[in-house]
Amino acid sequence: MPEKRKIYIMGHRNPDTDSCVSAAAYARLKHLLGETGAVAVRGGKLSPQTEYIFERFAVPVPQYIPDMIPKVAYYMNRNVTPVRGNTSLWKAVSEMEARKTKVIPVVEEDGTYCSMLNYNAFAHNILNILNPETATLFSTNINLITETLNAQQVLGFKTEELFKCVIIVVSDSIETFRKTLSLHMPENAVIITADRRDVQEYSIESGVRAIVLSSGTVLDKDLREKAEKKGVSVLISPYRSAETAMLVMYSAPASEMADKTAHKPVKALDTIRYARPLLRESPNRTLPVVDDNNKLIGAISESDLLGEPNVNIILVDHNELSQALEGIENYTLLEIIDHHRLGNLNTRDPITFINRPVGATCTIIVSLYKLNRIPIPKNIASILLAGILADTLVLQSATVTEEDKDTALFLSNITNLDIEKLGAEIISAGNKLGNRTAEEIIRQDMKEYNEANTIFTISQIEVESTEEILARKDEFLQELEIERRSREAVFCAIMITDVIKLTSYMMIAGKNEFMQVLDLPPKEAGVFFLRGIVSRKKQLVPLLSEQIEKLQTAP
Repeated sequence: MPEKRKIYIMGHRNPDTDSCVSAAAYARLKHLLGETGAVAVRGGKLSPQTEYIFERFAVPVPQYIPDMIPKVAYYMNRNVTPVRGNTSLWKAVSEMEARKTKVIPVVEEDGTYCSMLNYNAFAHNILNILNPETATLFSTNINLITETLNAQQVLGFKTEELFKCVIIVVSDSIETFRKTLSLHMPENAVIITADRRDVQEYSIESGVRAIVLSSGTVLDKDLREKAEKKGVSVLISPYRSAETAMLVMYSAPASEMADKTAHKPVKALDTIRYARPLLRESPNRTLPVVDDNNKLIGAISESDLLGEPNVNIILVDHNELSQALEGIENYTLLEIIDHHRLGNLNTRDPITFINRPVGATCTIIVSLYKLNRIPIPKNIASILLAGILADTLVLQSATVTEEDKDTALFLSNITNLDIEKLGAEIISAGNKLGNRTAEEIIRQDMKEYNEANTIFTISQIEVESTEEILARKDEFLQELEIERRSREAVFCAIMITDVIKLTSYMMIAGKNEFMQVLDLPPKEAGVFFLRGIVSRKKQLVPLLSEQIEKLQTAP
C-alpha cells in the first residue's frame, strides 16, 4: 500500500504567534475531520511569546523544517520490506519475483542496512561459483541448504554454523571421488549422491560436512548410525542430483550474494540534487534510504522522481511567495487561509483560498471549526485566543474587527481565560529581549515584500518600553544594513511597537535615494517616530509603499 500523502500546514518563513497557532489549530481540525496526514510545520525559530503560549497550554509546537528544497524524504518509498542477511538467496530471489522488483534491500537482524540484492549482483556471484577455473567457495549452513531444497533433514549437526561450501556431485567411480575429495577440506564438503553406498560410506568415514541424498534416496540404517557418530549431517532431497546441486548454490545467505558497494545509501534529508547522480550510477537506478544509525527506512528510485512528491502544502497567515519557505514552488498548494493583502503567488490548479479582512488568521480558523460543527479542544481554544490577542495587541490594533472581538469572547468563555490578564501575560512574554542579538530580533518576525520589482523587508517587535531597543540603535542599524545588502533590497526596517502607548518607532537602513524621499518624522539618524501606528500590514506597509512610489516617480 502506498504511503499516505502528508499535508504540511505552514505559515511564513519567520513565523509569529498567529502563524504558528493557526498552523497547529488547523492541523488539529484536519485530524478531527479524518485527515490524519496533516502536519503543522514552521520554518523559523519560535519567538519567546510563541514558546510561552505553546508551553503554557501544553500544545506540541509545529515541527521545524528549514526549507522545502526537494529532498529524498518527499519522494522516497517507505513501504519497503527488506530481507534479512541470513535469508537464503533462493528465498530472497523468490521474494523479488513475487514483488515484481529487480532489487531488494538486505538488512541485519536489527534492521541495519547491509547491501542491495539485484539480479546483476547475484548472477555475477553465481557465475564465479560455477566457473571451474576460479572454484569460488560460498558461505552457507545446513539449515539454509535444508530450507532451499525443501529437504528432509535426517541428521543435523552445527546447523546454524556458516561454512565455506564446496559441492561435489558424485557420478564417477569411487576412486575418482576419493581423489576429488582429497583436494578439499572434508568439513567444507557437501556430497550429492543417490544410491551409491560406497560413496556414502567413504564420505562418512572422511567426516564431510553433509551428505545430500538426491531423488529421495534413503540412507541404510548402519550408515546412518556411522554418520551420527561422525557428526555428518544427512539430508534427503526430492530433486535429482543436478537440480539439487544447483539449488544448494542458492542456499547462500542473501548478504553474501548482494551488492555492498554500488548502491550508496542516502538519508531522508539529503537533497534530490545530491541523490540524482548517485541514482544514475546505481544498478537498477535504486538507492536505499537510511537514518542516522544506518537503519533502513525506505528506498528511492528514478521512477519515484517522476511522480508527485508525497507532500502537499496549506499556507496560513500569508500568501506571498517571498515570505514562504524556500522551494515551496515544487509542491502542490491545496489551500491558503490568510488575512493579509493579496500577493504574487500563482498556482497550477484551483485551490481553496480564504482571505478575510480580520485582525488575525486565528479568527478565521475558529470560524472553520464552527463551519464544520467541530467542538474546539480546550487547549487549542486557549492558543487560538492567545493568537488573536497577540496579533491584535490585545484587541487594540487598527486591524481589529468586531469578528475578532466576538471570537475572543467566545474563546474566553469556553476556556475560562480572562482576556485582559492573558493579553498582558503574552505581551510581557514577547517583549523580553534578554541577551538576544539584533540579528535574532530582526529575523524573529521579518516579512519580505516586493512592490513593483522593489524588494524591502519589515520586521516587528512589540515591547512595553522602547528604551532598551532604541539604546541599541547602532547595533540594529548595522544589522539592518547587512540584511539589506544580502537581499539587494531598497531598505530593511524594524518596527518597534509600544503596546502601552500604542505607538511605534522605526529603524531603517536604506539606499541613499530612498532615504532622501522618505517623508516621516525623524527622531535621529535612521530612526523615525510613527505616532499612532501599530499595524505593520494595515498602516506601515501602505505608508512605505507610497514612499516607494515617490522614489520611482522622482525625476
